[in-house]
Amino acid sequence: MKKFYIRKVLDGLTAASSSSSSSTTQPGTPKENDVVQETLQSEHFQLCKTVRHGFPYQPSSMAFDPVQKILAVGTQTGALRLFGRAGVECYCQHESGAAVIQLQFLINEGALVSALADDSIHLWNLRQKIPAILHSLKFNRERITYCHLPFQSKWLYIGTERGNIHIVNVESFTLSGYVIMWNKAIELSTKTHPGPVVHISDNPMDEGKLLIGFECGVVVMWDLKCKKADYRYNYDEAIHSAAWHHEGKQFVCSHSDGTLTTWNIRAPAKAAQIITPHGKQPKDGKKPEPCKPILKVEYKTTRAGDPFMVLSGGLSYDTVGRRACLTVMHGKSTTVLEMDYPIVDFLTLCETPYPSDFQEPYAVVVLLEKDLVVIDLGQIGYPIFENPYPLTIHESPVTCCEYFADCPAELIPALYSVGSRQKRQGYSKKEWPISGGNWGQGTQSYPEIIITGHADGSIKFWDASALMLQVLYKLKTAKVFERTRGKEEKPSTDIVEEDPFAIQTLSWCPESRMLCVAGVSAHVIVYRFSKQEITTEVVQLLEVRMQGEFSDGDSPDPGGEQTPTLPTPGASSSPQEGELPTQPSTGSNSSDGPRDNIPCLQVRSSPLKQSPGYQVELVIQLVWVSGEPPQPITSLAINSSYGLVVFGNSSGLAVVDYLQKTLLLNMGTSDLYSPSDPYQRQPRSPRKQRQPSGALSDSNDGANPSEDRCKSPTSGSTSPNNSDDERKQNFIEKVKNKSRRFSKTVANDFAKMSRKISSSHEPRPDQEERSQRWRSLTYKKRVCSVNEDTAAAEVIRKGGVCRTMSVPVLNAKDNSFTRSRSSSVTSIERESREAISSFHFCESFPRKNDSLASPCLLVGTTQGSVMMVALSMPPGGDQRLQQPVGISSCGTMASLKGGIMTMALLDAAGALLPPSYEPWYDANASDEEKEKSRRRRPATPPSSQEGQDSQFAVLCSEKQAKVLAMPSQTRLYKHNITESSFVLRADVVQMAGSNCIACFCANGHIMTLSLPSLRPLLDMNYLPLTDMRIARTFCFSNLGQALYLTSSTEIQRITYSQETCDNLQEMLSELFTPVETPEAPNRGFFKGLFGGGAQSLDREDLFGETAAGKASRSLAQHIPGPGGMEGMKGAASGVVGDLARARIALDERGQKLGELDERTAAMMASADSFSKHAHDMMLKYKDKKWYQL
Repeated sequence: MKKFYIRKVLDGLTAASSSSSSSTTQPGTPKENDVVQETLQSEHFQLCKTVRHGFPYQPSSMAFDPVQKILAVGTQTGALRLFGRAGVECYCQHESGAAVIQLQFLINEGALVSALADDSIHLWNLRQKIPAILHSLKFNRERITYCHLPFQSKWLYIGTERGNIHIVNVESFTLSGYVIMWNKAIELSTKTHPGPVVHISDNPMDEGKLLIGFECGVVVMWDLKCKKADYRYNYDEAIHSAAWHHEGKQFVCSHSDGTLTTWNIRAPAKAAQIITPHGKQPKDGKKPEPCKPILKVEYKTTRAGDPFMVLSGGLSYDTVGRRACLTVMHGKSTTVLEMDYPIVDFLTLCETPYPSDFQEPYAVVVLLEKDLVVIDLGQIGYPIFENPYPLTIHESPVTCCEYFADCPAELIPALYSVGSRQKRQGYSKKEWPISGGNWGQGTQSYPEIIITGHADGSIKFWDASALMLQVLYKLKTAKVFERTRGKEEKPSTDIVEEDPFAIQTLSWCPESRMLCVAGVSAHVIVYRFSKQEITTEVVQLLEVRMQGEFSDGDSPDPGGEQTPTLPTPGASSSPQEGELPTQPSTGSNSSDGPRDNIPCLQVRSSPLKQSPGYQVELVIQLVWVSGEPPQPITSLAINSSYGLVVFGNSSGLAVVDYLQKTLLLNMGTSDLYSPSDPYQRQPRSPRKQRQPSGALSDSNDGANPSEDRCKSPTSGSTSPNNSDDERKQNFIEKVKNKSRRFSKTVANDFAKMSRKISSSHEPRPDQEERSQRWRSLTYKKRVCSVNEDTAAAEVIRKGGVCRTMSVPVLNAKDNSFTRSRSSSVTSIERESREAISSFHFCESFPRKNDSLASPCLLVGTTQGSVMMVALSMPPGGDQRLQQPVGISSCGTMASLKGGIMTMALLDAAGALLPPSYEPWYDANASDEEKEKSRRRRPATPPSSQEGQDSQFAVLCSEKQAKVLAMPSQTRLYKHNITESSFVLRADVVQMAGSNCIACFCANGHIMTLSLPSLRPLLDMNYLPLTDMRIARTFCFSNLGQALYLTSSTEIQRITYSQETCDNLQEMLSELFTPVETPEAPNRGFFKGLFGGGAQSLDREDLFGETAAGKASRSLAQHIPGPGGMEGMKGAASGVVGDLARARIALDERGQKLGELDERTAAMMASADSFSKHAHDMMLKYKDKKWYQL
């Protein structure tokens, strides 16, 4: 265990021994005797994949083991996904990445054969928790098109593109010398090549007869013993599939013209029946109109009823645009089941694995392009089973993802209770038929929750505990808004036409259950969790006007004194607003007037019925500014203890009190920077009404009634300096007109410089009074900004929507703000790109000389600056809802390379200081229940003594990490994370009773750094950034867990904990369980007497090396798999391993007993010999005297 001492270093020396070579240490000023013990070491970390959830991406094939009841799905990317009972899933990958064209189970053997598009076949061992390849065979000269493995056979038939059939021994994965050549199979029945082999199956009643289907429409019955064709069946249309009747006397073929042909095996001349299931039957007896190809058909029989015929495709060509269908023909009824996505494959599940018995089908598994459906054949109407797998991750594309490990224990039951009411009705009442495998015996029992945000505005909560995934609750945020259908209303969402409700980012407090989401249409919704159903008559709405200093559509002004453009009468929210004159915007090129003060989405005006679960507390919308749409929200945070929501974008940041439904702060990013004395900044209330120059009367004359009623009770009144306004506006207009030949960016740069030049240098008479208010921290809303978009609350009621419109305040420029920044164009461009990248609520020391911790907000920007904002919170209870929240900016705390990714606070002992929170209470419950559950927020941390530090501030950017001592803000440690790349995601996480920083870089490296010393603990090259989806969804969580979306439909979970890696074998589920194979069907007395039952075939005599010889070595190459030794290791930890160990133990015990028997027999023989010798001696000396001895 390494100890790190933080002490004053008088001579400026650094304690190099306490830091790694890549980290630098700077002296801080904490207590002299403080000791931070770091328990995390490199051996605590190891990186490995755990499980993959979701629907298999781009599925291509499927197989089912009817005894083990395991389903396997292959994909076009070479992946294998295996499913058993709910919670039993497994993922494995072929190294080549070639598409899986077919899968075949060795039924009840714990093995699977996969055929790939690169003409290779592989044998997978499923008797271990992580399946591995035992053998591979790569064909060199022929392309694989179809495979068939008979039940309880070790000989695999492989059809090829050339029309030949090869036979492989699946035990040794060697080719047999027995080959069925295409020319021998068809002989003179056709004049041309028959095409690839599309079907192979053996006769259910005679294993010596092989049915071979060629693409051209020729079907051959091949006699394996005689090595010749018994019958040939010809049809004009291409064949796609074939299926046997279980008695082996008939088979059915599906064709490319939508027909089904039924053949008697002994009548090859003509089909016994030809039907077109979906074809229109002409009255004159002519041939029905051709339909789309029937891609697959299955023929299943029952003991007590008509057989089932299940097929995909075959619809009429006039059904253009109709969705894919599965047709079930049972007796005289034909049922067409529409699917949501195209059908990839389907399988009929039967009671018996024996093809020669009545099949008794009970379900159909349908693999779609983006879904898996199981249909119950035993109930009227063919209902579907309720799918227990988490296959709906991609129901709408995932746009953001968050992972919470070690959540409060009551969260999952609470979410499940409200989510269970959302389940659909009408499912089959039977148990899920894919029920194989066993759950893992994991030791991890802490709750884990994954939250996914989607493109349709929905949010899903998932229970991710114990390496499983189950949906708990679904929230639809789009219900808050009106859905615009008309073309004339389309421009209101034209910044994001396709998915206007898509979730951009979210912030969730698990303890208080408060949820805040931000959407791509620049809207923020605050949700509160409740178990009671309510109807909201009026949706609380707050509209915020955020404009960047360099927005192309803005007319830049030096102090917020911009002439605003009001909404057009058609879009206005009240008659008073519509009657106000509209001012032209200098930054808009629109001929019909720029859009201004209009949100991107319209909040619904009708009452909103809210079910138990998450219910809307407040909707915040950013509005258009002078013809320019609001910038996307880049960062978001909510704190339940303070009742605040903060969000930021490239224009700046805004702080909203969601309890009082008011806007507290609205300022540009550059205005967060302050000089050395922040108290010289002139405060401005964001609630004051701003008036356009020359359009509205002075605020004191009462000319505007709407202004009076929406004025904040604590806000003062200001008279705009109209002459300054006109002078500055004219100057800016000249600059803009002269710079039209330049780009918009350059023009805005000039405008920025003009604002600096035209700023007034005369101090305002009310400056001293305002500064006094700032110092006392009693002013309701304090804004440390130069060019701020502050707001006045204008309450407008229209159609049941309570709307608070924020309009820029008209204030004179604060001449006391002098920021030492370069006035060059390069510096201005840098400022114009700076956006808010992260927030962190905390209780810390806002200023260097503070000795008492207080509520604060850390703000990080994309240029690496970290600013501190102090929060002055009123007392709790009713006073919290009546008194204002004070806000003051305290300037820059630190600067790092690259954008700020995450921030956190540690106490003096190195323990994480999480943001304070208010425990959850049901706002809709009775007052007594509220008081029982509601408590005061946690007490503030202990105060710091004068000149001593009691906290660590942890800051991490795209390039480096720093640790600062608080409140002195002295840098203690610094680590350069990467030079050539950049960090995509960073989180401060809890791990093995301590804390660390976990980082994921764009070059694929995953790194962890100790806290507070920033020692590198883990650095592994795991996953290069190949898809922006990974960057958008990668997230770390506590206790060594992480995840990302590896495809649009799948979540990959990984661990960076050595303990989890060590226990992974126990935690994973088992696919193979020992099950007895069902008994073969009884042949009956007469069938046994007259030979009418199924005839077996000794395939070893036909295909073995002695009879068939060796195959050509150049035909295929055998590749031993890496799973041999791994399989033995894997089996040692599963049920098979337990049986094997028991068997070995019995053998050893028997051996020891045998040795004991041998030793006992030897001792008995020795005793007998001794007894004999003693008897002989006795007889010898019996009659002799003593003196004769």
